[in-house]
Amino acid sequence: MATAQLAFERAVHPLDTIERIASTQDWSFDRSADDEINITVSGHWADYHLSFNWRDDLEGLHLACAFDLKITKTRQDEIYRLIAIVNEQLWLGHFDIWAQEGVLMFRNCLLLAGGAEVTNQQCEALLQVSVETCERYFPAFQYVIWAGRSAEEAIEASLFETVGHA
Repeated sequence: MATAQLAFERAVHPLDTIERIASTQDWSFDRSADDEINITVSGHWADYHLSFNWRDDLEGLHLACAFDLKITKTRQDEIYRLIAIVNEQLWLGHFDIWAQEGVLMFRNCLLLAGGAEVTNQQCEALLQVSVETCERYFPAFQYVIWAGRSAEEAIEASLFETVGHA
């Protein structure tokens, strides 16, 4: 399939929008290159390390959100099982393992094909969905890694929702 290579001049670099949001939220960030920014967001369960990358050729804003859970070799197969169970439930993004480092991460992307301009709302939604998804499933991953439980036990225990307040 052939694709036309069209060059669009964007009014705003998508990572400038991400940087502005991070600055407004008072989050720690580092713009290591024109097409890369790293942000740390504190969640309820962990600090999430978000790395945004812009690719001109794909017109895509990629987000990789890693958290501080190292996967041991002995728990790796069970984590892959849990990832499969969790990813079946997700509508946006997916969990993955950065095999080289043994780090669990959530990945998502915003496509801006055809020269579409990024909006604050799109970037905020991308950030919100990513952090909320990590927060929702962090206990399940932790349960498998630290408690030695099965993927099924972990998902059942972590998705138990209570009604009301104590």
